[in-house]
Amino acid sequence: MAIAEATTAGRGTPPPRRGRRRRPARGPRTPYLLIAPSVLLMLGFLVYPVASVFYYSLRRYNITKPWDNGFAGLGNFRDMLGDDLFWQSLGFSAKWVAATVGFQLVLGLALALLVNETFVGRALSRALVFSPWAISGVLTTSIWILLYSPTTGFTPYLADLGLVEHGSSPLSDTGSVFAAAVLTELWRGVPFFAILLLADLQSIPRDLYEAASVDGATRPRRFWHITLPHLKDAIILATLLRAVWEFNNVDLLYTLTGGGPAHQTTTLPLYVAQKATVAHEFGYGSALTTAAFLILLFFSILYLRLSKFGGERS
Repeated sequence: MAIAEATTAGRGTPPPRRGRRRRPARGPRTPYLLIAPSVLLMLGFLVYPVASVFYYSLRRYNITKPWDNGFAGLGNFRDMLGDDLFWQSLGFSAKWVAATVGFQLVLGLALALLVNETFVGRALSRALVFSPWAISGVLTTSIWILLYSPTTGFTPYLADLGLVEHGSSPLSDTGSVFAAAVLTELWRGVPFFAILLLADLQSIPRDLYEAASVDGATRPRRFWHITLPHLKDAIILATLLRAVWEFNNVDLLYTLTGGGPAHQTTTLPLYVAQKATVAHEFGYGSALTTAAFLILLFFSILYLRLSKFGGERS
């Protein structure tokens, strides 16, 4: 009897598995330890520079005049309000963003709709459309400086037609430099919108267009009631990102016009670069940067609230 009970008890208890270790339980601190390196890198490369800008905006800091350095409080911001070049550069920045982003959106949407159609050579057409986006701003300006040159570009042909004067360049004329700079930026920026909008166009179910065609909807009505509602979030995001980038545009305008002629193409970030690197007024440049940051933050939040980004599609 005792032997039978022992045998039954032995059958009910499975023998322990050998060669298999129990995994240690993960504590609540483990996820934080895993993301700690990334957080430290962000603090080092993002938060610290931003905090330094806010700190120096409250100080007079000029490496060529160390005896005049010290705490300035809001003095830099008071000087900024009375700076005519600050208001001129801020006004041009708004004009530059509105013109470049507006035209890029319209032309980028048109290109996205075009290359989304099925036709022979579509892959090659997409590659040609998107190629300018892969070129840096400095190389882009080098190409367009040659095109605007009165000796090597298309200006002599326009002069032969009587549209411009011989020996002139659109970049040296205050009446045409803005249009010339916008055209250069359109060549580089339109593919950005085309890429994002084309990716969203390909996610629209074809059944919607087929059902609308059966119901007798014309192409403009299908575009207005199907395409645009599905592209709403992509358009909002693309215009916001591009507006921030265009507001902070320095490389293209610096190498194309240098902010001239007569500060006609000086954006606020370009003015910051001039005050910091040329005049060595790092305190005042930090105050200008702080103002630009607050302006971008305010209008970004306002734009997202008014556009109802992420809301339900009508």
